[in-house]
Amino acid sequence: MDTIAVRHRSLAEILDGLDVVRQSPRDAGTLDLAVRRPAPGTREVLATADLDLTGGLVGDDWIRRPSSRTPDHTPHPDMQLNVINSRFTELIAGPDRDAWALAGDQLYVDLDLSVEALPAGTRLAIGDQAVIEVTAEPHTGCAKFAARFGRDAHKLVWTDEAKQLRLRGLNARVIVAGTIRPGDVIRRS
Repeated sequence: MDTIAVRHRSLAEILDGLDVVRQSPRDAGTLDLAVRRPAPGTREVLATADLDLTGGLVGDDWIRRPSSRTPDHTPHPDMQLNVINSRFTELIAGPDRDAWALAGDQLYVDLDLSVEALPAGTRLAIGDQAVIEVTAEPHTGCAKFAARFGRDAHKLVWTDEAKQLRLRGLNARVIVAGTIRPGDVIRRS
């Protein structure tokens, strides 16, 4: 998966495209992509995905990842799912959805993820059954993000405005289990 080449956009290119991201739907949008990370460095783009109360996205390695944010280093329950705006992902990665998966998130959504639109505690229904809850744990860019999408994209996600827009995405946990599919509506519940 890491062998996919992504052209690193300049800061000017990214800033020029942010208006499209700011126009993301606020109350209801679309699940554009679901990605499972079965092992470090591997990604599986899914036609259907199961969300589970205990394991998050079934088959994802979140359940095996130690967290420095928990006292016993067990997986952080408020970081079960990483959700990112698909418009921002397309802006930095291009239209190839396999390249999107390099961001390392599980759910790619066309929805306004800003702190103002989705404060911690907001619940989002996906499809007919599943419900996730936005958590207060911040989702931040890492060195892998910088390597895959460029230093300008990485620097941008650390700015105050980008943090308010949650350009790097948000963390969530599963509240109601269910099966989800790209194309499903994601809406405030």
